[in-house]
Amino acid sequence: MDPISQGIVGAALAQSKAKKNNIIKIGVIGFMAGMVPDLDVLIKSSTDPILSLEYHRQFTHSLLFIPFGAMIVALMIFPLIKRSLSFKTIYVASFLGYATHGLLDACTSYGTLLYWPLSNERVTWNSISVVDPLFTIPIIVLVLTAMITRKRLFSFFAIGWMTFYLLLGFVQYERALTVAAELAHSRGHKPERLTLKPSFGNLILWKSIYQYEERFYVDAIRTTRSSTWCLGENIRVFDYQYHLPNLEKDSQQRKDIERFRWFSQDYLGFDDDKNLVTDVRYSMIPNQIAPMWGLVIDVKRGMKEHAIWWTSRGLEQSQLSLFKDMLSCLLYTSPSPRDLSTSRMPSSA
Repeated sequence: MDPISQGIVGAALAQSKAKKNNIIKIGVIGFMAGMVPDLDVLIKSSTDPILSLEYHRQFTHSLLFIPFGAMIVALMIFPLIKRSLSFKTIYVASFLGYATHGLLDACTSYGTLLYWPLSNERVTWNSISVVDPLFTIPIIVLVLTAMITRKRLFSFFAIGWMTFYLLLGFVQYERALTVAAELAHSRGHKPERLTLKPSFGNLILWKSIYQYEERFYVDAIRTTRSSTWCLGENIRVFDYQYHLPNLEKDSQQRKDIERFRWFSQDYLGFDDDKNLVTDVRYSMIPNQIAPMWGLVIDVKRGMKEHAIWWTSRGLEQSQLSLFKDMLSCLLYTSPSPRDLSTSRMPSSA
């Protein structure tokens, strides 16, 4: 998740073990420890576009690295406050703050190497967006209240809210998954694989992506008391022979695509206009294909030259309005067959 969310969750857990006279310092240590794993974003290359994808949420986010990461944080902080806190106290606060990071990231759809080095799998539980103010703001308020009042009780309230919201995300995921399967069935499709991710900042509107034969289908699923869907777009699954028949097998660009395939969990599409290999999972509008990032491929580049990394995260006013309408159910969709509701949501058309 975003750094503020990671830090404040780390602060809440660390505070839960603090004494009244040091709750502020312990909260600050937990906050810092909660953000430290994301320092892996400094691992990057000006020539290799995939390097940062491979190392972000890698060893620093592993469960096995938690004791070592906490030790690094404690050793950095101890010289600054050794007169007021023992090294053991600082280490415990650092451990609690650091320990939450990888687990919280695994709840998102980006992917986290939670079991590194035992496994190279990117763990994605898809239960919360990478940015969600409804999750973060109440925790901030409760942690600050704990600091002001010097009462740990508010830290436990923060942990309770965090636990409730994450569990709600898993419940919403299962509800949306059922509707997504129904939608595929209504088209006469039997998905070869199906995944979901929450749209930005909420647990109501979800993006459904499934593969049937040689195409990916993306749709928006809205889950409140009843469930509705907003029909979306589809795109051909990326295939070298179909999309890039002239790309050399031993070229660096092809190797970059395979590394990108691992990152995207093999949800690769291709944008013919941009000559872009895309990650179909991510778009600003949940029932659209329009990519947020990808690799620009040029078959004329040298054998050892990397592909070019491309991003587009801007949101036009028309897209923002469409997203709000989907979220508030103002435009047309179809209700789930199991619901008697006649709700209406936006169509991608």
